[in-house]
Amino acid sequence: MFNKMKNIDTAFRHIRAFTMLVVAGCIVISCFSVYKSFSLVSSMQGKIYILANGKALEAYSSDRKDNIPVEARDHIKTFHALFFTLDPDDKAIDANIKKALYLADGSAKRVYDDLKENGFYSGLISGNVNQTIRIDSVLVDIDAYPYRFRCHATQDIIRPTSITTRSLLTEGSLRNVSRSDNNPHGFLIERWNTIDNRDLKTAGRNQPK
Repeated sequence: MFNKMKNIDTAFRHIRAFTMLVVAGCIVISCFSVYKSFSLVSSMQGKIYILANGKALEAYSSDRKDNIPVEARDHIKTFHALFFTLDPDDKAIDANIKKALYLADGSAKRVYDDLKENGFYSGLISGNVNQTIRIDSVLVDIDAYPYRFRCHATQDIIRPTSITTRSLLTEGSLRNVSRSDNNPHGFLIERWNTIDNRDLKTAGRNQPK
C-alpha cells in the first residue's frame, strides 16, 4: 500500500511538472505572438502607398531627423528659386514673392521692400527683363540649432539686348515651425542676407531683323 501511495505521489509530481511546463510554454508562445503582432502593426504603419498613374507604389515613412539635411536644402532651394525667378509681369512677381515670404522671416521681407522701394521690380517690367537662377550648392550645418546655411547660386539677367550672369552667395539660419500647405518642409529662414552678388560676364544677344 505504501508503494502505491508512493507511486501515486510520484505520478502526481510528474503530472504537475508537465502541466507547469505546458503552461510556461503557452505563456512564452503567447508573449512571442503578441510581440510579433505589434512588430507587424508597426511595420505596416510605417508603409505609405502612393497612387501614381493608376498604380499603387509602396514607400516607407521615416523620422524627420533622418531627412533634415535633405528637407533643409530643398527648403532653401525653393525659397531662392521663388525669390529670384522674376518675369516682366507684376502678377507673376507678386505670386512668386508671396510664396517665398512664407518660407522666411522679416529679413526677406525687408530685402523685398528695399528692392521695391528702389524701383527694381518696376524696372524689370518696363525694361522687359527677366531673371532666372541656378542653385549651385547649399551647405547646411545641422550640428547646431538653429541650422546655419550658405547658398551658392548663379543668376542670369536676360535683357532684350544682353544676358548678364551674376554670382550669388547668401547665408542665414533655419528654425523649425509647423508644416503647412504654404510651408511643407516646416522650416523658417531667419537672418537671411546676401554676402556676394556681382557680375561675372555680360554677353550680347542677336536681335531679330
